[in-house]
Amino acid sequence: MELYGAFDLHSNNNYLGIIDSNDNRIYRKKLPNDPQTILTVLEPYKENLAGLVVESTFNWYWLVDLLMDHDYSVHLANPSAVKKYEGLKYSDDNHDAFWLSHLLRLGILPEGYIYPKNERPIRDLLRKRSHLVKLRTSLILSLQGIISRNCGVKINAKQIKAVKENNVSPLLVGDEDLELSGSVSKETIDFLSRKIRIIENSVKKKVKSKKSFKCLQTISGVGDILSLTIMLETGTISRFPKVGDYVSYCRKAPTGWTSNGKSKGKGNKKNGNRYLAWAFSEAAEFARRFDENARAWYNRKSAKKNFMVAHSALSSKLARAAYYIMKNNVAFDPGKLFS
Repeated sequence: MELYGAFDLHSNNNYLGIIDSNDNRIYRKKLPNDPQTILTVLEPYKENLAGLVVESTFNWYWLVDLLMDHDYSVHLANPSAVKKYEGLKYSDDNHDAFWLSHLLRLGILPEGYIYPKNERPIRDLLRKRSHLVKLRTSLILSLQGIISRNCGVKINAKQIKAVKENNVSPLLVGDEDLELSGSVSKETIDFLSRKIRIIENSVKKKVKSKKSFKCLQTISGVGDILSLTIMLETGTISRFPKVGDYVSYCRKAPTGWTSNGKSKGKGNKKNGNRYLAWAFSEAAEFARRFDENARAWYNRKSAKKNFMVAHSALSSKLARAAYYIMKNNVAFDPGKLFS
């Protein structure tokens, strides 16, 4: 008889539930997040296990890798799409594990994409760059505020980030506390800039030979960083059967529920990949500024609606273009997109 199992995974423990094809509960237990313990518990059921579900929590990598390395059929559950039975009066880890097992048995488990183990580190390295950029931006904004309040002078981010010259210290000369605040901020910003550059060079060195990377750079508004982000966050483009699926994953599809022509609310705007959402939003802004075709299309759209709708629509069009570029390994054709 086939068995179906699921892990309700937490930071330091997990709850394992196993059912048979008649929904009878065969095994249930709270386990530590210890690889050997988990493998030992699963061993008696291995031959009959048709599949194991792991919920896509913040720490799913190690458990999915462990199970796949030992030849278990693993399914990554998409938590935002898993709907619990609303009539339940009580729910806990025990119920959650068996509910995921039940959905797997019925063949209706909403699944997420298991990004290949060997490609995951470089994607996460690029995400670390994004993290460092946000930290640097917060320091730049803070330093701009200090200078503006105390000196009545505006200094732009490019001047602050200049590594070869210090445009900050001369503005704060004369006050020991302000000088220290400025020097600490500037040194930290320069340190982060160097680390960001190291990450960029490392990632580009490993993927610059890929055709998708070069093709994506032909899109209006897409340079090295955006093309890297789009390519690495997308993964295998074939996992998206239709262009609409990809646009939705990029958070560039409209959300809304309607019935009989009336609005009944909105869907989950955050369902998708936030890094891709950022990348195409940035690409739309650059395209609007520097590409004539994109700017003309944006202006027409903005005149009919408003600038926010136009920006969102341009982001969506660029996401659609990226889908076909990665799928067919072709260069960007503005005539097809903006005609």
